[in-house]
Amino acid sequence: MNRAEKAALQLQAVDVLRTLKETRTYDELSAETGLPAGDLNRYVNGHVLPSAERAREVVQDAGADLLRDELEARVRMDDAGYIDNSEVVFDQSFLELVAPVAAETFEFERPDVVLTAATDGITLAAALASYYGARCVYAKKSKETAVEEFIEARKRFESGIELTYYLPASAIDGGETVLVVDDLIRSGETQEILLDIAAAADADVTGVFTLIAVGDEGVERARELTDAPVGALAELD
Repeated sequence: MNRAEKAALQLQAVDVLRTLKETRTYDELSAETGLPAGDLNRYVNGHVLPSAERAREVVQDAGADLLRDELEARVRMDDAGYIDNSEVVFDQSFLELVAPVAAETFEFERPDVVLTAATDGITLAAALASYYGARCVYAKKSKETAVEEFIEARKRFESGIELTYYLPASAIDGGETVLVVDDLIRSGETQEILLDIAAAADADVTGVFTLIAVGDEGVERARELTDAPVGALAELD
């Protein structure tokens, strides 16, 4: 790890701790992270940065668990199984904390492009693209009138639903690495479409990431379609 990477990791850890501190006392945060309350106070108030080792523990271990708890507390599922995650996808500062945690937890190779489907996945894709210094692109169910060439992916699934998504052909170059992301995975149908788009662009998939997995069907489906890491920050039954 070079000096810039170390500094970035330390600052990411501080951002995670500051966000978590908004709803916790230092003693509560200490109990959850295993770090002394006095040290946490100094980190949160900017008096000192955590060591690289401690910063990685915050981002990768404690950060993942605590952000997962925070995510689950913000998500609502009704009796019919419909998910309301608007408190998450509309909170860009929270998603910017998710990005380094996802990167450290699942060890995705750094992508050239972060690919998602419009619309709810866009804010998450933007946060991950910013973290990696990658381009953020998103496929739509309709064509842009001014664009001449598209990558088109169409599938009819066992559920009886037919999905068609379009991405401007210039959005991904052949040979680039692509991280597929979405806010939610349930059946895995949208992720399959996005993986088809990446394949049509002759791109290499570096991973599939979602904030929430509802059940395990979608995650297992994605794992069958790619050898790259597949991960979800939180899982709902």
